[in-house]
Amino acid sequence: MKPQRSADPAESLDQTVYDALFNGVMHGRLKPGTRLQEAALCEQFGVSRTVVRQALRRLSEVQIVDIVANKGAAVATPSPRETRDVFAARRAIEGAIVREVARRIEHGDIEKLKQRLRAEHDALHDQDHPRWVALAGGFHLALAELSGNQVLQRMLTELMTRCSLIVALYEAPGEASCEHDEHARLVELLSLRDSNGAADEMDKHLLALEARLRLPA
Repeated sequence: MKPQRSADPAESLDQTVYDALFNGVMHGRLKPGTRLQEAALCEQFGVSRTVVRQALRRLSEVQIVDIVANKGAAVATPSPRETRDVFAARRAIEGAIVREVARRIEHGDIEKLKQRLRAEHDALHDQDHPRWVALAGGFHLALAELSGNQVLQRMLTELMTRCSLIVALYEAPGEASCEHDEHARLVELLSLRDSNGAADEMDKHLLALEARLRLPA
């Protein structure tokens, strides 16, 4: 979830470009290192260079785009050090998220999470990897939404986008970004309102996800 912006037309166009590039990274359509040519973006979105540059500048502020003088913009390529920092931040934030979710979760919320688990299972069974990746990431964002904390939700959305770049760079062939059984255990602990257990399970889940990456020394 992003902060409210004013109704100024230039800012609205800027937000359109920002959202399109942000979602392109989030869903794996824009890979690390992809050049983002200003002229091509202007033509694609029908906007001025000023609008495109503003959107790229905002994306660089959240480390999704790298802008290099005299070279232009490209989708960011996270280093191994940045990867470890992102996962450390996710463990801290998502631990806080599941503790809050365990405190406030209701029966209807649990049923919606179980529906998500069934969709994940179906995607795995159908060997539909793109759909599985989208559902697995959506599970974490759904938990953030259930926490009711919009600041944590916004922070996690940005970190999840960085993780999309990280997985594109470092995920070993044949490895899943998340394990379905780990999500199922999280839902079970949340249904019991076990905040400590859910936080511990999330920590193990994210450590396992990081361990499945092939990071260079």
